[in-house]
Amino acid sequence: MATATDLTEIAMSLEGTIASPHMERMSFKVRRIYATLAADGLTANLKLLPDEQTLKCLTHPAAFAPVSGGWGTMGWTTMTLTELSIDELHAALENAWGHGSAIKAAR
Repeated sequence: MATATDLTEIAMSLEGTIASPHMERMSFKVRRIYATLAADGLTANLKLLPDEQTLKCLTHPAAFAPVSGGWGTMGWTTMTLTELSIDELHAALENAWGHGSAIKAAR
């Protein structure tokens, strides 16, 4: 079972990540935000490609769901941390981070 502390430690271990407040959440970004942690520490949102989001939501619906509204159609996905193992959380964060670092490298 993953926790907010696990998410923060994993995100901060990914190269170039910085943490900063974003509305009522803590954000993790390289060039752009790739994940945000809810204030209550129970859920986090991360940016996936739409096809990655679909796969995660189909294979592990207790842990992953599209963010409601337009953000969800762009790949933003809510993770319920208690439904994830540390390895699953690490893989999901690394995947989202990879998109952010690719943006950084391309510019």
